[in-house]
Amino acid sequence: MIGAIAGDIIGSTYEFTEQKRYDFELLPQGSRFTDDTVMTMAVAHWLREYIEEDHPKDKLVEIMQKYGREYPFAGYGSSFNCWLWCENPQPYNSWGNGAAMRVSPVGLFADTLDEALDLAKRTAEVSHNHPAGIAGAQAVAASVWMANHGHSKDEIRDYIQCRFNYDLTRTVDEIRPAYQWDVSCQGSVPESIICFLEGKDFEDVVRLAVSFGGDADTMACIAGSIAACIYPIPKWICKKCEDVLPAQLLCELGTFEC
Repeated sequence: MIGAIAGDIIGSTYEFTEQKRYDFELLPQGSRFTDDTVMTMAVAHWLREYIEEDHPKDKLVEIMQKYGREYPFAGYGSSFNCWLWCENPQPYNSWGNGAAMRVSPVGLFADTLDEALDLAKRTAEVSHNHPAGIAGAQAVAASVWMANHGHSKDEIRDYIQCRFNYDLTRTVDEIRPAYQWDVSCQGSVPESIICFLEGKDFEDVVRLAVSFGGDADTMACIAGSIAACIYPIPKWICKKCEDVLPAQLLCELGTFEC
């Protein structure tokens, strides 16, 4: 899960810059965790805490609201921010990548691919219940699960393309010149998975994701969560990222990964 957090923090200073360089400074001053990390930790907490109750969605809503309200300046979208503070939060048919950015713990937790798909659907539909939002979350969870269980990149590409109708045959170099900032699942999740498929190591994957000039923290969070299943994360990156996490989130990370 540190792969998702590292991707988020690395992308945090580039989210609105639309820079398309690969050789950017990896962790400049001001790098921080964002809503991607906060909600990822909320999902991890829910998975760990409610095993016996079979992970009810109402408990996920409670946890997400609790975490979101404790970190109110993490950079939530306007609709999701309203959801966080609503007394009776309801899904709002979103196809945004917020469902995909928070789902990586599901791929690490699930025993089977079917379980990963089911849990990913549950985590998405409490807010992002549009079919594209659910599909984005499931595609990321499935990619994480498959990478974590030894499936090859070719197997992951074939499954995701067949199941979700994403075009993963494109390359980063082909996509980047015309790519524009896009927070939809359908316009950012396939590109993030392509970075994993094309990347040679963890840093390479994250650099490729940021270099699109798009929703950098979320795309790097998604790509990094998959990459960390097969590539070691340099210790200095882990250390710098852990240094910016508050004690509560750092404790949740350690508890879940244990």
